Parts: sequence; C-alpha cells; structure tokens
Amino acid sequence: MARYLKDWKLIGGLLLAYCLIFITFDYKQQVFWYLYTATMLFLISITIITEKIDKQISTKQALLIGIPSGGLLYLIFVLGHYLLSLLPMNTVKQVNMLYKYFALDWLWQYIVLILIIIPGEEFFWRGFVLKRLEREIKPVLAVILAAGLNALAFSFTGYFLLIFAAFFSGLIWGALYIWKRSLPLLVISHFIFDLFLFIIFPLI
Repeated sequence: MARYLKDWKLIGGLLLAYCLIFITFDYKQQVFWYLYTATMLFLISITIITEKIDKQISTKQALLIGIPSGGLLYLIFVLGHYLLSLLPMNTVKQVNMLYKYFALDWLWQYIVLILIIIPGEEFFWRGFVLKRLEREIKPVLAVILAAGLNALAFSFTGYFLLIFAAFFSGLIWGALYIWKRSLPLLVISHFIFDLFLFIIFPLI
C-alpha cells in the first residue's frame, strides 16, 4: 500500500475538504460565496495547524515570478478558450454558466476572494496536500496527484471545464511550489490570474 494512504492527516483533511466543498456546491448559487469562504477558512486552519508555511524566497522574487506566471496562465486559458470554441462542443455556454455562478456582485466578495479564497486554495492544495504527498512520492508524481485531487473537488459542480481548469492550474502552481517553495509566490500568481480572469479581461 502506498505510504501516503497511511497518512491519516492527509486523508482526513481531504475527506473534510470534499465534504465541505460538496455542501458548498450542493446549495443554491446565492449562498455559494458564504459557504466557500467558510470552507476556505477551515482549510487554512488545517494547513496552519499541521504544516509550516513555506516562504523560501524574498517578497521581491515572489512578485517577479508570481506576476508574470499568473499573467501567462491567464493567456494560456484565453488560448484554450479560443481553441475550445472551434470545437462542435458547446463550451461557450458552459463558460457563460460558470461566470454567472461565480459572479462577483458585491464588494465583500472581492475582499474575501483576495484575502481568504485565493490564499485558502493555495495553502490547502499546495501547502498541505502537495507538501504531504511529496514526502512519500516523487515530486513530479506528487504534483500530478495533488492537481488531480484538487480537480476532483470541483467534480461536484458537474462542469467539466472547471474540473480541467482546476487540474491544469494545479499542475502549474504545483510546479511553481516545488521549484521555489513559496506559498506567497503562489498566492500572488493566483491573484494575478483571477484578476485578469474575473475583473480585467473576462473570457466572455
């Protein structure tokens, strides 16, 4: 049996995360932001209690790598969106539905996105899940498995584009984490990506 399957903290953390995320997406869209914010606060707490928060590069380095990497990831998504629109599959409709579901309608939603949700996703999926997996398996395999586990959480939504997006972005941010060992770097990169995706240049 793989040793990471005996890591009760990892298994327990994942089960709790999946349960909370399932509940979040099972409720109506009107309460999504409340439930997902609470979920991320809980997952941040798990990470802080069980793991040391890695910050092995300076703030300047984190900015120099985080800003362009977030922008580049956004451009890859733009290209992917264009290529998918050429296929007979009705992906444009699903993208529109996703933007409607995750719509930022109030100021407080922007605040929790920046201060809680973005850090929470990076702390838990990279700073907790990936970090614990890497102790037991090779870094490349750990990145792939962690990205898959991250994507699995979004399978509760039923949107295959969101599942794939979570997996692909998980690979990128996972690789950045293995490379530089800096959660602040990942938070910056994730913030820049979301800034373009949701605010400056949405795909729709």
